[in-house]
Amino acid sequence: MKIKLFAALIIGAVFSFGVSAQDITTNGVTFPAKLKIGNDMTEYNGSGLRTKYFIKLYVAALYLPNKSKDAQAIIDQDETSAVRLKILSNRVTRERFIETVRDGFATSTEGKATQAEIDQLMGLFNTEFKAGDDIILAYRPSQGIEVYMNGKRLGSVKGLEFKKALWGIWLGEKPADSSVKAGMLGG
Repeated sequence: MKIKLFAALIIGAVFSFGVSAQDITTNGVTFPAKLKIGNDMTEYNGSGLRTKYFIKLYVAALYLPNKSKDAQAIIDQDETSAVRLKILSNRVTRERFIETVRDGFATSTEGKATQAEIDQLMGLFNTEFKAGDDIILAYRPSQGIEVYMNGKRLGSVKGLEFKKALWGIWLGEKPADSSVKAGMLGG
């Protein structure tokens, strides 16, 4: 009887660890440990909370083929990766999001994004934002940046240089928020 009880406890512990290892909860937001992009599997690298005036705006998670703490290597790599944003506040409106991303491109020290590419990306966001929205910016070498909002594909913008500039908003030398960068790098 004791052996059966011990075996049941061990099996229960293994299964409960396996279940909890599937998701990562950070700053009150749960992200999957792995994210499939096309035919490629990426893994959660880290995430950071973006705040402004003590208001929690969003949590940004980074997904890579292999974990890394090297921001420049992540920006430069021509491999499948993604930035996933979970909107936490209704203060993140479509207009503010677009303005913030445009400002991010202006200060990004990485890659090259043309005004036409930035306009193309911003034009994909044609619905109002609300707390709880889930935005995925997925890079695939053959497709460029693919944009998803709440599971719906909105469109794409081609080019590695564009991806470098976009990832530079969060991971570059002058990131939008240094604590978000540190979190996305697993810090």
